[in-house]
Amino acid sequence: MSGKKIDFAFDDADVIEEGTLFAIIGCRKLQGEESIIQEKSILDSASKLVFIIEETQYKGGLEGFIPVLIQSLNWMATAEEIDDMFLGDAEKRPSIGQAGPLGGDFPLVTREGHNILDVIFTSPIESLAEVAKSLDKVDGVVDHGVISKIPCTVVISSQNGLNILDKLTADIVG
Repeated sequence: MSGKKIDFAFDDADVIEEGTLFAIIGCRKLQGEESIIQEKSILDSASKLVFIIEETQYKGGLEGFIPVLIQSLNWMATAEEIDDMFLGDAEKRPSIGQAGPLGGDFPLVTREGHNILDVIFTSPIESLAEVAKSLDKVDGVVDHGVISKIPCTVVISSQNGLNILDKLTADIVG
């Protein structure tokens, strides 16, 4: 999709960081031909991005993990560098079964031929922007599930109705 623009893109992020409206995608198990790289390409080519989430997905002090696509060759060196960088854990995502330090018996290979590391944070993530910048500098990292797009709108569904946040103002408008 390089060079092409679309007017709107709608997506359902796994989680949105309070205040910045940065998103994490790719945490759920990939189904069929889904691709984090293709999803990010579509989102990046959109003039306007809208995330639709539930109230529980809008959080400050994010915890959990961020998916990171890595080159399959020398993946252990990349995982170790990321482990050391964030003092967490980077596990190769399995296609079936449970992950282990080596990704289990059947590590997930994306349709582009990359492996996915789930970088697990044992304490709250202070800044998704800083995590994304750090990951972008690691040799062997192809991409990651952090999205920071301007302009961005987040529609939050709750029992009380809808709240709409805009990245430029971060004020509730509805």
